[in-house]
Amino acid sequence: MKRPIGYVSLVLAAAAALLGGLVQAGQPFGALPDINGVPIDIAVGKGLLAAAVIFGLNGLYLLVTQALMNRSTSKRRAHDVRNVLRLVFGTVAIFGVLGVVTEQWVGVLFSLGIVGFAITFALQQPLLSLLGWVYIMVKRPYGVGDRVKIEDTKGDVIAVDFLVTTLWEINGDLVSSNQPSGRVVTVPNSVVLSSQVVNFGGEGFPFVWNEVSFQVSYETDLEFAVELLADEADDFLGDEMAANIARYRERLAETAVELEVQDRPTVNVTQGESWVELRVRYLVRPRRGQRTKNELYRRGLARFNEHPDRVGFPVGRNR
Repeated sequence: MKRPIGYVSLVLAAAAALLGGLVQAGQPFGALPDINGVPIDIAVGKGLLAAAVIFGLNGLYLLVTQALMNRSTSKRRAHDVRNVLRLVFGTVAIFGVLGVVTEQWVGVLFSLGIVGFAITFALQQPLLSLLGWVYIMVKRPYGVGDRVKIEDTKGDVIAVDFLVTTLWEINGDLVSSNQPSGRVVTVPNSVVLSSQVVNFGGEGFPFVWNEVSFQVSYETDLEFAVELLADEADDFLGDEMAANIARYRERLAETAVELEVQDRPTVNVTQGESWVELRVRYLVRPRRGQRTKNELYRRGLARFNEHPDRVGFPVGRNR
């Protein structure tokens, strides 16, 4: 749909430019009064030429954007390219229209410099947000589609515009357990310059470590319970996790961090006041974290209930 509109805009630009040139050359409105001292032929001609600049750049923007979108296989890159093109074509359009109207191209550049200097003091916060957008585009702390936490807000990134980042909220005041709340939250881009940003996965390695805990009594056969949980988790996640761990090790090899990584799910044991806690640790995609945790808990609890003589649960208020 954008391509036909782009061609129409280019045709309109050519028509407006032709009419503008004819009006200024032929002066068909010479008999009409001037507009604030400016001959009406000149004013109409410049208006048509300014329209030609706007239509032409709009057509080029639509065609270039459509061509790049067709070649891009990533939605996040397509979103970023579209934003950059909007900024470039918008800036060129402002400069072009002012140049056509005033016919003082050098003066326009000088004036824009002075105006930009004044705006720097008047609009500090929006400019910081614009700098934050540039930082996001260059350093890539997150992109469209990532699950992130920015200050106290956690969610999936819907859009990264020049001034704000829009998130589809996760958790929040309404729900828990990493579930969408249905609310859309906007965060100023300036926040990334001064606050901590947590990316749960991201483009380089879209996995996180997760845990699910089981509480058992001190009378439990710990060796048996640990082995049972490890087998159940391995049966559910082992092969998929082993394949993903290979990618995890590749990322680690690119850094100076030395870390021992297990290929399969593991079970860690910690001591509580009146129970022993068994924590199954595994690798998972962030958006599958809660579903995986629920399934592992269901499977583990079912296996424990099959062996009441060897696995007990804590009894009392402190559980």
